[in-house]
Order: sequence, then C-alpha cells, then structure tokens
Amino acid sequence: MSGVLVVDDDPFIRKLIVTTLEDVAKRTPVEAGDGEEAVLMNQRETPEIVFLDLNMPRMGGLEACRQMRAQGKSQPTIVVLTAFPGDENERAAEDAGADLFLTKPFSPLELLNLVNDIGRA
Repeated sequence: MSGVLVVDDDPFIRKLIVTTLEDVAKRTPVEAGDGEEAVLMNQRETPEIVFLDLNMPRMGGLEACRQMRAQGKSQPTIVVLTAFPGDENERAAEDAGADLFLTKPFSPLELLNLVNDIGRA
C-alpha cells in the first residue's frame, strides 16, 4: 500500500505535494497526471488518501472520483484540489464521492495538517 496518491496534471503541484509528504510526513506518494491514470493507480496501489485535481485532461477529477468510488476495492479519503473554490464545486465534488476539499494555492502546512487529521480519523 502506497498510502498517498497525488493526481494533478500540473507537475509543479504534484512535486509540491510529494516533496512535502516525503520530507515532513515521511510518506512516499505515487503520482498520476490525469483521471484515467488515477483510476488505474487506485486499483493497483490501494491508497489511504488521494489528492485529486478537478480540472485535468482525458478524465477530470469528478469522473475519476466517481469511478474510484465505484471500484469498491479501495475506499481512500479523497481530497479534491481546485483553484476554483465555491459551493457549487464543493457540492459537485461531494456528490461524486469526495470527502474533503482543498483550495489552491495551499501551503505545505495546510497539507500536512490535513494529512495528520486524516490519519487520526
């Protein structure tokens, strides 16, 4: 089990999350660049936490979230990442099966606090 799956089409965002989690939280995340890859990685890696961008090529985060929930094999905590906050996006993410919502830009400290909170739940 990898623990964390980081899904974003922006390599800078993926690197920020991965580096933060490796250096401070002592976790080794796996990465995916789009929703299709995320769905496959969720099956293969069975992560505990998925950080999932909403807007990506090939398959967006909402559809990827729905498919991950439908797989049934793994039920990770899904944290949706987006640069477009708002009630409408949050409702759509919750309807797709997301657990939490994190607005970009976020600080590494916010990320670590979130991972710690999930770990205690």
